[in-house]
Amino acid sequence: MRIVIAGGHGQIALRLERLLSARGDAVTGLVRRPEHAEDLQDVGAEAVVCDLESASVDEVARHLDGADAAVFAAGAGPGSGEARKETVDRGAAVLFADAAEAAGVRRFLVVSAMGTDREPPPGTDPVFAAYLRAKAAADDDVRARSGLDWTILRPGRLVNDAGRGLVNLAEHTGRSEVPRDDVAAVLVALLDEPRTARLTLELVGGGTPVLEAVAAVAGTATA
Repeated sequence: MRIVIAGGHGQIALRLERLLSARGDAVTGLVRRPEHAEDLQDVGAEAVVCDLESASVDEVARHLDGADAAVFAAGAGPGSGEARKETVDRGAAVLFADAAEAAGVRRFLVVSAMGTDREPPPGTDPVFAAYLRAKAAADDDVRARSGLDWTILRPGRLVNDAGRGLVNLAEHTGRSEVPRDDVAAVLVALLDEPRTARLTLELVGGGTPVLEAVAAVAGTATA
């Protein structure tokens, strides 16, 4: 399988690239900075320099040509302001979805965020509120597309603890934390399970092995 990952130098993306490459998949990560290429090579992925804030749909579609799946794992990151939440967390996600459709890549996964299914409560930090609204708008855009077999994954609070391989994956889980290792493992399992298409799922640490958790939500799918 050939997978293209937007935001290829992100912490979840690097873990995902390592897992996919280790099992023999061809993995390409789109990165904004040339100096990030070596880190992708170290985990077995090909790096392609492509700035999703300035690239055209046609340019990104060329990078997606021949892919079996696409994963949007990009984000403006900590320290960025409200403007970049709009251009990356929303705008780049929409651009990547447009490019996937143009390239004929149906399987499309989005790493979103918990809390995007409601308006940020009063008192929320303005930048974080902008982030949640941008993620929500991107999710809504992707879910409206008939040309993509999308799955949206909304992890809880991300931590760098070693993955346990035990999760709680459901439409609604309640708030808790989840290791980035386990998020990557769940993304691999979602890529392998076409019955999870058109599901929006929350993910936190739990007591169910990853493959069992993904099989369980696939079994409830009605699409």
